[in-house]
Amino acid sequence: MHTYDYDLFTIGGGSGGVRASRFAAQYGARVALAESGPLGGTCVNAGCIPKKLMSYAAHYHNDFEEAAGFGWSLGEQRFDWPTLIANKDKEIARLNGIYKQILTNANVNVIAGHAQIVDAHTVVVNGTNYSAHNILIATGGHPIKPELPGSELSITSDEFFHLPALPNHAVVQGGGYIAVELASILNGLGCRVTLVQRGSQILRSMDTDLGHFLIAEMRKKGVEIALDTRILSIAAHGDRKQVALSDGRTLDSDCILFATGRKPNVRGLGLENAGVLVRENGAISVDEHFATNVPHIYAIGDVIDRVALTPVALAEGMVVAANLFQHGRKLMSYENIPTAVFSHPNVATLGMTEAKAREKHAHVNIFKSEFKALKHTLSGSSERCLMKMIVDADTDRVLGMHMVGPDAGEIIQGFAVAMQCGVTKAQVDATIGVHPTIAEEFVTMRTAVV
Repeated sequence: MHTYDYDLFTIGGGSGGVRASRFAAQYGARVALAESGPLGGTCVNAGCIPKKLMSYAAHYHNDFEEAAGFGWSLGEQRFDWPTLIANKDKEIARLNGIYKQILTNANVNVIAGHAQIVDAHTVVVNGTNYSAHNILIATGGHPIKPELPGSELSITSDEFFHLPALPNHAVVQGGGYIAVELASILNGLGCRVTLVQRGSQILRSMDTDLGHFLIAEMRKKGVEIALDTRILSIAAHGDRKQVALSDGRTLDSDCILFATGRKPNVRGLGLENAGVLVRENGAISVDEHFATNVPHIYAIGDVIDRVALTPVALAEGMVVAANLFQHGRKLMSYENIPTAVFSHPNVATLGMTEAKAREKHAHVNIFKSEFKALKHTLSGSSERCLMKMIVDADTDRVLGMHMVGPDAGEIIQGFAVAMQCGVTKAQVDATIGVHPTIAEEFVTMRTAVV
């Protein structure tokens, strides 16, 4: 006889919550999942998927121009924003349905509504109480705006994907991956873009060379980048807005977008009812097994603010499901996580930065190459690629691989497998390259620059 209605009750239908629920159900658990919005979370609805689709759209501008060098003559070019948004929304709706089907096929009971924790084994949704042996919180996060005069006139990435029209001039504040991605998309679609970053570099959590190189490439494409600058205030001016910057300038813009950080979605969850502890930034505090301080309550994904990446949330969800219902004690490794930034050009990073490698290892060799891709010898583009490899000189083990250039994420993904297996520089050198490709540069770099 079952003591509880469910073995697992998941709050949140994003990537991590769906993965944990599906696997738990496949392991034989009775599972319910509550979600107040469309299934798929940030990734599907206001993140990875729509962003990548719009990044594809923004690349065509350069593709059309570069085709001339290969003998193509194209007619008049015209971009229609409503068509892109409508087709993007259609694809997102399709994915929402697939997520629902995945859960239904796994016998997960999907409950539409906002869930609130009543106690360590009870959740209430739409006025109905559900009991569960285990509760998993996977509610994700949301973008935030800085507090400044006129901030209500601005938008975040959530609203970006539903703008009624392409702006003429957008001011984007931020220096992280979301800021440079959205700035690149807007620029590629024909919008004048000013990227404002309060620090002296962008992508500052990544290897320093990547941010510096990307700034130069984005400026080539027409993005204005103002470093050591921030927005002071925003004021309405007819149907446009005036943006006062800390460098003394006032910009006239019809879109101000803040990409200055995210916060965990914990408001209204009822964490205090069960006594679940949160950190100063609002993130739920968990141990290495994703357990909170309250027995039988777990949390994964952006709401714990460890590594805010969809594949990481997926992996965390699988660890929780296996440990709860397969009698395992799996641990999540956060080493050698590959990630890509879909800016124009793309950025990809894997393993240690040069600074981190020098901090942890006595002797480090740096291999670096900067070049123009074969495509651009005819396209007329001045875009260049950067590839960098960091090696422990004492063991020859590869510590980090970083890249700026076309399809950087696709290239780094393959090398991530090798690094997971402990690849050495000698093994990379012994690998035959695919010629002529950009990727082969990683296996032909022979001379350390440092």
